Amino acid sequence: MASEKYKGLIIESKDYKEKDKLVSIYTLEKGLVRAVFRGVRGEKAKMRASKDVFTFGDFFIENTKGNNIVSQVDIIEGFYAIRENLDKYYEACSIVDVLKKIATEQPDPKLFIEVIKALKYLCFGQIKRNYVLCKYLLNIFSGAGYPMNFTRCSSCGAQITGKKFFNYDIGEILCGNCRTYTAEEIEQPVVTVLKILSGTDYEKLETVKFGDETLKSALKVLLKNFQYRFGKEIFAVV
Repeated sequence: MASEKYKGLIIESKDYKEKDKLVSIYTLEKGLVRAVFRGVRGEKAKMRASKDVFTFGDFFIENTKGNNIVSQVDIIEGFYAIRENLDKYYEACSIVDVLKKIATEQPDPKLFIEVIKALKYLCFGQIKRNYVLCKYLLNIFSGAGYPMNFTRCSSCGAQITGKKFFNYDIGEILCGNCRTYTAEEIEQPVVTVLKILSGTDYEKLETVKFGDETLKSALKVLLKNFQYRFGKEIFAVV
């Protein structure tokens, strides 16, 4: 039976039956695809190195009696260095968990490219902990239609010169005059971190530095905003 080729990233891999793996692959062409690696848990299995989370490559998949079976994988990047650094591993797990929570069976090339870029710079860059995750979340919000304006009130449009408030109901920043009872004050250093990260490309993240506590506070804002926007919590080590 002819196989179809998909460029994809394994975002979930579970033991299945005696020696199989059931995987979720986020693909460029079809979005989320679920498939089975047969016999890959054996010590001499041909595709043993291709079944793990973070594997990025070309996947050849056959549909046999209604089941998707992976027949071949040409690995483009295994992101192995991520597994050798605990901080990078946890951050990569968060990046993939975000994708698991929002991925659908419809293709989204921008989202596909976004996750690959985030993992690439996390794996090979000398970037401090959670900088890539924060940048990734900001881009996810923007791509989903929830961009943040860090200088002007999202309600009245006026430039904010005093205290700023984050309204999680709409995922935007308000001035003191427009704040709602559900909005929380967001400190200026946190706003500055979010603004800088929003305007900094992945390849330039090595050039920016923030205080650890301020970065943690910024990440907490983004995690809470994700929960409000998508109705799901994500795994993250803050």
